[in-house]
Amino acid sequence: MKVDAVIVGARCAGAATALLLARAGARVLVVDKGRYGTDTLSTHALMRAGVLQLHRWGVLPAVVAAGTPPVRSTTFSYLNHDVTVPIEPKHGVNALYAPRRALLDRILVDAAIESGAEVSYGLHVEDVIVDGHGRVRGVAAIARGTRLRFEADIVIGADGLYSTVAQRVGASPVVAGRHAAGVLYSYWTGLPADGYYWLFRTSGSVGAIPTNDGATCVFVGVPSGRFRDEVRGGPDAAYMRLLRTISPDFAVRLGEAIRTEPIRGFGGHPGFIKTSTGPGWALVGDAGYFKDPATAHGISDALRDAELLARAILQGTAAGFAEYERTRNDLSRGLFDVTDQIVSFAWTDDTVQSLHRTLSSEMSREVRALAALEPLTQNRGEELVSQSTGA
Repeated sequence: MKVDAVIVGARCAGAATALLLARAGARVLVVDKGRYGTDTLSTHALMRAGVLQLHRWGVLPAVVAAGTPPVRSTTFSYLNHDVTVPIEPKHGVNALYAPRRALLDRILVDAAIESGAEVSYGLHVEDVIVDGHGRVRGVAAIARGTRLRFEADIVIGADGLYSTVAQRVGASPVVAGRHAAGVLYSYWTGLPADGYYWLFRTSGSVGAIPTNDGATCVFVGVPSGRFRDEVRGGPDAAYMRLLRTISPDFAVRLGEAIRTEPIRGFGGHPGFIKTSTGPGWALVGDAGYFKDPATAHGISDALRDAELLARAILQGTAAGFAEYERTRNDLSRGLFDVTDQIVSFAWTDDTVQSLHRTLSSEMSREVRALAALEPLTQNRGEELVSQSTGA
């Protein structure tokens, strides 16, 4: 089977890239080892850049129609006071949203399929196919015991933090983080929350994210070096103990709420930015750029970079791919550095407030860059076969 692009991973980064390429007329195959419509480990809070992308692509109405509550403010809780920031209408975005990943990923996959992409689940990619000149030409996969080969002009790794594609092409690190946080989270009903809530103490962080079905995602984070010891007695006991220790007032608020799902956890992983283009391949989402979820910007990163990469592929030149990597790194580096400092937990109350102001400034710069992009041309058909990927 030969296509223009094989995308490994059907989550938000891969599905969004497939959607944009298919709309432009590319023959796109998306393969994923999982199943359609499942949940995944995620904070699932969208920042303005992420909501802007969904709005620009015309898929935000489906998120809203599914009952995802609008988020109209963000509260930062510090040691001696809270700061609440209203979400001002700007660039066509008048609220933020935090859809469950089973919903968001499904909406993006459905839009990609409607645009002409083919999506196949239950396929585990084992390796990339490389020609005699060192150029990636496709992937080798296995499905229900059958080995398959898919050839493509470009292979896109959108397969997450432990990306097989990134490993097989030898994507090299450009930047490495020094810090990470471990997190426990679950979902609660009966907890009034009409905005994002982030609490920061040197002992840890607490957050509340309103999402679908009247539920609120409540998480607690601590430095990853402490995480294993904290959960040694089990995640349930650790979750409530940490909530009571870090924010006794917030723990009291949970008294009349009902936890509706098991507690899930992530031990943390230092962030990285990797080289994300090469001969016949590219990376998008966590495969090429990951930072600690403490700043809840991962999905917005993925949606941003999906468009930047799609534009490079449609341009089909080495200069286009170089611009993808340059722009991604430029828009990511400030966000990456400030996140790494926040999850060090080695700050004073004044310092973390300054870090949040820097974070806000970097997010605003990112939004301006995305808002300035001209709409992608659709239905380019045969013009689109990519011949160069920055080799």
